[in-house]
Amino acid sequence: MTGKIFLKLILGVFGLMALALVTVDFVATSLAKDSYIQNLKAQLEDKGRMLALSIADPANTSDFEVRRMARAAGGRITVVRPDGQVVVDSDANAATMENHRTRPELIQAFRGRAGSSIRRSATLGIDFLYVAVPGPRSLPGGAVRIAVPLAEIDRQVNGIRWRILAGTALAFLPAIAIAALLARLISARFAAIMSHALELARGNFRARLASTGGSEFAQLARTLNDTAENLQKIVEQLQREHAELEKVERIRKDFVINVSHELRTPLASIQGYTETLIDGAIDDAEHNLRFLGIIRHNAERLARLTEDLLTLSRVEQKRHKFEFEIHSVNGLLRDAIELIRPMAEKSDLHVDLERAPEDAEVCCDSEAVSQVLSNLLDNAVKYTPAGGRITVGAHPAGRFVELYVRDTGIGIPEEDLHRLFERFYRVDKARSRELGGTGLGLSIVKHLVAAHGGITRVESTVNQGSTFFFTLPTEDATPAAGELNSEFTTR
Repeated sequence: MTGKIFLKLILGVFGLMALALVTVDFVATSLAKDSYIQNLKAQLEDKGRMLALSIADPANTSDFEVRRMARAAGGRITVVRPDGQVVVDSDANAATMENHRTRPELIQAFRGRAGSSIRRSATLGIDFLYVAVPGPRSLPGGAVRIAVPLAEIDRQVNGIRWRILAGTALAFLPAIAIAALLARLISARFAAIMSHALELARGNFRARLASTGGSEFAQLARTLNDTAENLQKIVEQLQREHAELEKVERIRKDFVINVSHELRTPLASIQGYTETLIDGAIDDAEHNLRFLGIIRHNAERLARLTEDLLTLSRVEQKRHKFEFEIHSVNGLLRDAIELIRPMAEKSDLHVDLERAPEDAEVCCDSEAVSQVLSNLLDNAVKYTPAGGRITVGAHPAGRFVELYVRDTGIGIPEEDLHRLFERFYRVDKARSRELGGTGLGLSIVKHLVAAHGGITRVESTVNQGSTFFFTLPTEDATPAAGELNSEFTTR
């Protein structure tokens, strides 16, 4: 990749240098030719004036003498009368030459000024530079003209041209070396940028370019790094959202499955016993009341499940209306114990209160806290054998008060603790259904506590009992929408 970029850059540099060389050649050749012709004109004018002084009588000057003067002057010599008639010429027979009165250089000379012209000679058929000056005294109004072939001028100019080109080419050698070095550096940076872009195209947004210095390449590298970083953040966000959607989808599927399963059992029981009664058992005094009792029990189970689902749905969707007020912690605990005491006494359980400091207060919705304590106490009663003990208490914890429900029940295996607050999760499914649980109580506890800005946790040892903790704020500290907290610890 680097070699291709380097080749393209160096070819581009050579192309620019070739164009520059052609431009230099054209401009330098034109300037050199113009300068050479101007100098030559001045020299020929001086020579023409000297010839005008040297030729005393043009009509009596021999051809040999004229040719000798032409060789000395370095060009063709022509002497012309004021009427344009050629008197003598160093390269042709004057008698046979046409009239020259219309020649532009001679017109100027006839007027007493030096004149010049470049054109093809009608006599010799080649291009000449003609320079004419006023003629000798013996030929008033006449002119002396010197002509130099352009081929000689071109030869001289070409010599100058090649020297200029050689000097320019030599001057380009360091530039070529510098250009090659720069092309190598630029190609390497381009290759690195292209490689980085390829990594981004492949999805590797963690790739980074070296971005030291303040050059445009460094700025581009920093821009690409920022782009890669932003893309990485977007991808990670999308991955998190995707994982969250997958989690939500799993929860939804599990929820539908669990709800269907929970509804199927009592509904099937209700349907079966109802059909049995319809088929004639209604008249069976020995069994009809028992069947109706079973139907009533399953109907109550459905009612509890429906109520728990509605409560959980309202809390999760932030549609549950809370009324936060300051309440005495001990008052909340006493109310919860009074509600559960009849059930505990029926199961031969002792319920104790470990009081918090008398001035301990929390900012909460009393009905929500009552439901939390009721759910925890209800579980404690269900899973604590007769003769056991349930303790309800609280103690300050910084800006929070931590409330707890401790029992001496069967305990919870450690491997089940991290899932204990999930919806419909049961440690002992058969026993839980037998006791009438819906599997939603602890999930409701977690969400109600989180709505107060608190956390829930549990400590448990199998066959020794469990302790459920939750915190409530001493002042308004409800979390932002969507924020739920829960912790699980074991001892």
